[in-house]
Amino acid sequence: MRLERLTHNKIKIFLTFDDLIDRGLTKEDLWKDSFKVHQLFRDMIEEANEELGFEINGSIAVEVYSLPAQGMVVIVTSENQDHDLEEEFSDDYIEMQVTLDESEDIFYEFQEFEHIIQLCQRLYALDFLGGTLYSYNGRFYLHFADPSHIDMNDFVAILAEFGSPSTITIHRVQEYGKKLIDSNTVQQIYQYFIKRKQADS
Repeated sequence: MRLERLTHNKIKIFLTFDDLIDRGLTKEDLWKDSFKVHQLFRDMIEEANEELGFEINGSIAVEVYSLPAQGMVVIVTSENQDHDLEEEFSDDYIEMQVTLDESEDIFYEFQEFEHIIQLCQRLYALDFLGGTLYSYNGRFYLHFADPSHIDMNDFVAILAEFGSPSTITIHRVQEYGKKLIDSNTVQQIYQYFIKRKQADS
């Protein structure tokens, strides 16, 4: 489980499917409003409180994004109402509004362009050439529609070395961001940045 603070009242939690299994849950369980699911969110929020100093003041909004072969991204937003934290945790259930979304897209976020170059070098060696590249709010985003000819778990493991699953949708990036490379991003970046550098050296 990875925790990241996004704003003063919003955190991002990335759960692998192994994290869910360790807690006796499956992906399908998250679609049920059960005690075990509420306990999972409660544990995550307590861990976020310890690691990030993230405090709940009142109700929370929980957005869960299921990503193929990757796990779940959970966005937790504190609604900042004037409730007592101890009172909130003394209840059997945290007052929460849960939104679930399942995506077939593989959509990853990268902090630096150099990470994309390194990733493309790895993927090119595996004969994977596709992808669409975007930029938005100072970050880079890679979208892969159908990486069917490569093992999905291996593919995701390589992506996770250089970036992280995006918590904003591809539709938002398409609408407000800038498309840098329309198709065959891996091939184009390899040709331009890696092959040319090798030829110059």
